[in-house]
Amino acid sequence: MITVVDYKLNNLRSIQNTLLRLGHDVQVTSDPEVVQKAEKLILPGVGAFRDAMENLRASKLIEPFVNRVRAGVPTLGICLGMHLIFSESEEFGLHRGLDLIPGRVRRIPEPVIVPHMGWNSLKLTKQDPLLAGIAPGSFVYFVHSYYAEPATPDLTLATTDHGIDFAAIVHKDNLWATQFHPEKSQKVGERLLDNFGRL
Repeated sequence: MITVVDYKLNNLRSIQNTLLRLGHDVQVTSDPEVVQKAEKLILPGVGAFRDAMENLRASKLIEPFVNRVRAGVPTLGICLGMHLIFSESEEFGLHRGLDLIPGRVRRIPEPVIVPHMGWNSLKLTKQDPLLAGIAPGSFVYFVHSYYAEPATPDLTLATTDHGIDFAAIVHKDNLWATQFHPEKSQKVGERLLDNFGRL
């Protein structure tokens, strides 16, 4: 069972529907007790970093989510969900994240146009089960103005270019995260979500 965490800043239904179509059992929840027992986790998100952390805290979801990740449960962060798993973010001030992957979330620098919205190709830097069947140069769909900068480059599985090169996929132990939206990335995104479901 894949548990999608609902903290009221999520793009939930398209993720749920994609996973169901691919044949995976999935539930959407904001219940801390359900998260505490999750077998696999997805942390999606659309919106602002500070608001997301406040919502997670108010919903009492931080402790059970972090506990399950640290217990080795396969976990996928998507877009804002990717940002939240990092140490801190510069979005509208400096804010602490969940600190599950060391690094900082930064604004895409001027004069690069933001938000970065649309299709960009992936430069794969490592092999990984999450990327099985995904070819170098595959296109995926992005919508964001900030990007995650891992503390060390070995945490990056793939990069993309939008004025600057930045991490499109990161991985640390049982934790993966994508800057793009796999649920909006057609066949490539479906393959990635299916790979996650089969980990």
